[in-house]
Amino acid sequence: MRIVVLVVAVAACVATACSSSAPVAAPSGGPGGSSAAAPVRVVATGLEDPYEIVWGPDGFIWATEKSGKRVTRIDPKTGEKKVALSLDDAVHSPQAQDGVLGLALDPGLLKATGNDYVYLSYTYKTQDGNRTKIARYTYDKDRQALQDPADVLTGLSSSIDHQSGKLRFGPDGKLYYTIGDQGANQFTLYCNRIEAQTLPTAAQVRAHDWSAYRGKVLRMNLDGSIPPDNPMFNGVRSHIYAYGFRNAQGLAFAPSGLLYSDEQGPKSDDELNLIEAGKNYGWPYVAGYQDDKGYVYGEWAAAKDCASNTYDDYDFPPDVAQHKESDWKGSDFAPPLATFYTVAADYDFRTSEHCPDPRAQFQCWPTLALSSLEVHPSGTLFMTSLKEGAVYAVPLTGGGHTAGKPVKLADTTNRYRDTAFDPTGKTVYVATDNSGLTRDPTGTPTDTLENPGAILAFTYDK
Repeated sequence: MRIVVLVVAVAACVATACSSSAPVAAPSGGPGGSSAAAPVRVVATGLEDPYEIVWGPDGFIWATEKSGKRVTRIDPKTGEKKVALSLDDAVHSPQAQDGVLGLALDPGLLKATGNDYVYLSYTYKTQDGNRTKIARYTYDKDRQALQDPADVLTGLSSSIDHQSGKLRFGPDGKLYYTIGDQGANQFTLYCNRIEAQTLPTAAQVRAHDWSAYRGKVLRMNLDGSIPPDNPMFNGVRSHIYAYGFRNAQGLAFAPSGLLYSDEQGPKSDDELNLIEAGKNYGWPYVAGYQDDKGYVYGEWAAAKDCASNTYDDYDFPPDVAQHKESDWKGSDFAPPLATFYTVAADYDFRTSEHCPDPRAQFQCWPTLALSSLEVHPSGTLFMTSLKEGAVYAVPLTGGGHTAGKPVKLADTTNRYRDTAFDPTGKTVYVATDNSGLTRDPTGTPTDTLENPGAILAFTYDK
């Protein structure tokens, strides 16, 4: 097990665009050096793809299990697991990103307010295919079980890829939810059109047709209705709070009320974003900064006969239109606070000593595969990486509108999915995936994980 704290001196392009042609595959070294960290310990095992973990007011860690299709409470002292809810109607496709996803605890839970509510998002089956819903459950503390489900928002898009699916209770008493672009325009879904720039019509909103919500951050009342102060787009008010996202798997509020997300980039430019109402975050026309570095939008789905083409990560057939970032003239664009990483325009994504196998080459692309975001009590953002099995601590500066240099924590050979903190902030809990590729100490792709389906913990005393 590798347990290091590594100061990454060039990991993020902070506040302004930057470029680098240096490879970033090897996670266990860097120009900043390393120092010993508190050991990572195993709290619990036997979970089935824990997706979101939250420290509960009962002193337990609450977790959704994506493929296990349940909500589980974990005793952080003993590791004992207690199932609070099994979702028999949830759907999970093998090796896919659907299932039981988002989790948000009502601030009044177990505080004698009458609001013993827990909010969940999960995939379910309909006659028209799989969809995602947000539902509210009531927690019975005597039975230690969730019961009395009530739908909040149903009929949301679902996919095997890029669900995002992070649910947060805002300081304004609203629910916030991220929906990814559903994996459109790539891999097996390359003939599906990216809808991240599509905005709903008034007729769609009246008909509860939420198909335009893909690639968005939503904001809703606790009953699922549309807040009257949500932004209007093209004269239409909907649940959409901000748009233009690829796969925002992290969402977090700071004590100041500012809202942040992190987002997985295509081959480069994972992003850390400050989310503002009504803003456009550029996808698919922009990845990272609008700088024509390391990214061109190849519009596979718009090809005249898309299915006749064979998808390729690097080369576009003649009938696939290509768009440089500088070609896009979208309005209200919000650039990221930082990217992980922005590379030179001529960066060769196919060249890597650590990833010679084309089937695993994506593991060496200059991204971290950011999978969650939390605000530590110290005011530092914590992000998890699937590619490196590491937590990145990113200090906020400039009133929270810029980001400092990240520090790499708790580096192991795992796929880190989410974090939670105890009330003191000194113990950080990390959820790990059950399967998938990550990078070993040499930077080489591996599917041999040290702690699959586990909750780990380490000390952070800052």
